[in-house]
Amino acid sequence: MSDTVAKAEPSTRASASEPTESQPKFWQRALGRIKRSKRRGPWWKPTLPTLIALAVLTAGVSVRIIDPDPVQVVRLRTFDYYNVLAPRVPPPQSPVIIVDLDEKSLAEIGQWPWPRTQIGRLLTALRDYGIAVVGFDMVFPELDRTSPAKLAESRPDLPDTVREELSKTATNEEVMAQAMQTVRVVLGQSATRSTQVLAESDIAEWSSFKGAIGSKELQDPNATLKEYAVRFPTLVYNRPEIEGYAQGLGVFSIGEEVDGVVRRVPLVMMIDELVKPALSVEMIRVGLQGNSIFAALDLRGINEVRLQTPRGNFPVPTDSKGRIWVYFAESDKFNMPNNEGRMYISASDIMQGRVPPERVAGKLAVIGTSAVGLLDIRATPINPRLPGVEVHANVIENILTQQFIRYPEVMQLTEFIAMSVVGLLLIFFIPRVGPVVTLVGLVIGVGGFVGASWYLFTTERVLLDFTYPSALVFSVYAVLAFANYARDAAEKRQVRGAFSQYLSPDLVEQLAEDPEKLKLGGETKRMTLLFCDVRGFTTISEQYKADPQGLTVLINRLLTPLTEEILNRQGTIDKYMGDCIMAFWNAPLDVPNQEQMGVASALAMFESLEALNEERKREALEEDKPFLPLNIGIGLNTGDCVVGNMGSKQRFDYSVLGDAVNLAARLEGQSKSYGVGIVIGEETAGALNGVFPMAELDLIAVKGKSEAVRIFTVLGKPDLLSDPDYAALQSQHAAMLDAYRGQQWDEANRIIQTCIGRLDGVLDGFYGIYQTRIEEYRDNPPPVEWDGVYVATTK
Repeated sequence: MSDTVAKAEPSTRASASEPTESQPKFWQRALGRIKRSKRRGPWWKPTLPTLIALAVLTAGVSVRIIDPDPVQVVRLRTFDYYNVLAPRVPPPQSPVIIVDLDEKSLAEIGQWPWPRTQIGRLLTALRDYGIAVVGFDMVFPELDRTSPAKLAESRPDLPDTVREELSKTATNEEVMAQAMQTVRVVLGQSATRSTQVLAESDIAEWSSFKGAIGSKELQDPNATLKEYAVRFPTLVYNRPEIEGYAQGLGVFSIGEEVDGVVRRVPLVMMIDELVKPALSVEMIRVGLQGNSIFAALDLRGINEVRLQTPRGNFPVPTDSKGRIWVYFAESDKFNMPNNEGRMYISASDIMQGRVPPERVAGKLAVIGTSAVGLLDIRATPINPRLPGVEVHANVIENILTQQFIRYPEVMQLTEFIAMSVVGLLLIFFIPRVGPVVTLVGLVIGVGGFVGASWYLFTTERVLLDFTYPSALVFSVYAVLAFANYARDAAEKRQVRGAFSQYLSPDLVEQLAEDPEKLKLGGETKRMTLLFCDVRGFTTISEQYKADPQGLTVLINRLLTPLTEEILNRQGTIDKYMGDCIMAFWNAPLDVPNQEQMGVASALAMFESLEALNEERKREALEEDKPFLPLNIGIGLNTGDCVVGNMGSKQRFDYSVLGDAVNLAARLEGQSKSYGVGIVIGEETAGALNGVFPMAELDLIAVKGKSEAVRIFTVLGKPDLLSDPDYAALQSQHAAMLDAYRGQQWDEANRIIQTCIGRLDGVLDGFYGIYQTRIEEYRDNPPPVEWDGVYVATTK
C-alpha cells in the first residue's frame, strides 16, 4: 500500500445532517414558534398579550374615528409634503392674473386705503386692457372719508361756498360705481364670526347659488346642505352704493386647518340661513358668463360644486363640507420690479399702462395685496408665507384646468380596513412565527402601502393617509413583540436554569431558542466523537488513598483545561465518566469542519496537559512530594450517529448513540497499544488529508467488531506537512506497512530501523510495538492468506 502516512480515502457517504436545501435560521425559529404556539392552545382562545393587542387596535381605530387635532395635523402635514414634492404644473399661460397692491403701488399711488376714485381708475385701466372679470379680495364696508361731502363735513373751517360746492360733487363711491358699469366686477364679501352686524342690505344678500341637488336616497338636499356646509353667523359686505353695480358677489374668507395652514377653501358656505358662493367660483361664473351655481349632495354630505356656463359645466369635487383641496403650484414671484412673476402684476403698472396688453387681455383678475403691512399673508403647504390672494388664484386655476386633489371616503375606508386587517394579522402571526419574520412582512406591507399612497397622489391626485394606519399597526406590533419577548425570555430562563449545570453552553442556548427540542428522541447526523482517558489512573489514585479530596481536586484540575480546549473549538461535552471525557462535534450546532475541530482539540489537549504537568512538577518539588506525570490517550472517529434527548420521561440527557461512538471508545483504548497519544478512524482521517500530518497505524479488528478498520494517528500540527523529514518518513512508513502485510519480516524490520528517530521519535513507540509483533510472527507465522488484519484482544 502506498501513501499510507498522509493519505486515507475520504468517505463518500452523504451526512444525514446535511439537508439538500438549507433553511435560514430565522425561518427555522419561526417554524419552532409555530410548534410551540400549538402547545399553548388554539388561536380562538386568546392569551393576555393578545387581548391587550386587541384593545390597542380597537382604541386606535376609535381614535381615528374621533379624529382629534393631533391625528389630523400629522395626516395633513403628510399631504402637505406630497404637494411640496409634486406641486401642480400650471398652464403655460395662466388664465388668472393677480393685480397686486404691492409695495411699489403703495409708494406710487399712496398708502392704503386708496380713495375709491383710484379704485375706479384701476377698473377703467383693466377695462381698457380687455379684462374678462375683476374680483376684489377685499371689502368696502364704509363710506370713503375722502369723498368731497365727507371732506366738507370734516372741515367746518372752510367757507360755506366751498363746503356747498363740495357737497354737490359726486361721491367717490359714485365714481367707482360708474367705472364698475363698464367692466364685469365681482365684489368680495367677508364671512365673520363676530357678533357685529352691519345695517341690513337686500343687495348684499343676493346670491348666485341656486340650490342643492341630492342623490336618490336624499329626501331634502337643502336641509343636508345646511347641516354640512361651513357656517358663519354674520357677513361683512360692501356699501350698497357700489354693491348694486357688481355682476357678482363672492365670499373671500379662507378657512384654516387646526394647525393654521390653508389647505381647503369652502366653495359654498352658510351665512346664517343664506348660502353664498366663494369669490373664486363667482369670478368664474361671471367671467364665463354663467348662470348658476349648484351643490351636489348625498347622505355623506356635499361631494361636488357645479358651475354652469356657456363654455360648459365645471364640476368641482369637494369634501363633505363643500371645501376644495387646493392643489398648489409652486409659489409665484411678487414684488418684482418688472412683474417677472407668472401671475403677479403691480397695480401701479396697470394704472400707468406699463404692462403688455397680452398679459392682461381676456384674463380673470383678482385684486389683492402682497404687502406685509396689509396683513393678508397665509401659511400654506407650498409656502409658509403666501399672500392670501394667491390662494384664490390657485383655486381658479384648479377649476379651469380641472386639476384637483381628492380625498374620497373610499380612501378613508381603505385606511380603516388596512389598519384593522393588518392589526389582526399581527395578532395572529407574531405568537406563531415570531417578531422577526412578522416584522419583515410588516415592513414590506407598510412599504407597499406608502408606495400606493404616493402612486395614487402622483397619478390620480388622490390622497391616502399612511401615517396613522402605519403608526397603529406598529404600535400593535410593539405590544405583541414585547409580550413575545417577555414570554420567550421567561422560557429561556427556565431552560437555562434547568439545564445549564450539565449541558454545554451551546446546547443550552439552542434549547432556550427552541424548547421544542426538550423531548425524547433524536436525529441522525454525521458526527465526530472524541474519547479521552487518563492512563495509569489506578497508580495515581493510590497516592491519594489518605486524601480522596485531593484526588478530586486533581481530576478537576485536569478535566477543566481539557474541557476548555474542546468547548473553544465548538465541541459539546457529552459526559464525564470518572477520569474519562466523552465529547462530540456537529451537534446540537452544525460544525462544517468537525473533523478538523476534533483533531485540533486533541492536539491542544496534549499541550494543556503538558502545561499542567509542568505546574504540578514545580509544586511537587516545592512541597518535596513524589511527582507522577499525568498522561492521556485520545480516540477520534467520525460516522453516522443518533443524537438527541435520551432517557426516560422523568429524566433524560442529550447524548449520542451509534456504532461510530463505540468505535471511538475502542480507538481511545488502542492508543496505548500502539504507543501513540491519538488514534483516529478512517472517516476522520479521510477528511483531514492534506490538513494534518498523519500516519496509518494498522488494519485492526477491535474488540466487539468483526470487520477490520483502518486506523491512523496524527503526528503534529499542520506546519509539519512542509518538513522534509515528514516527506521522507511518508514513503518509508508506507513501504514498511506493505512489507509487514506481505509477511516480509526482515524487510519490514530493516525499514523500521531507518524510521526510528525520525521527527523527534514521534513514532518510536509504535515501531517498537511492531518490532515485537514481527518477532512473534517469526515464531508463529500467520496463515498464508493473512490480509494484514490485527485482531485486538483488549478494549
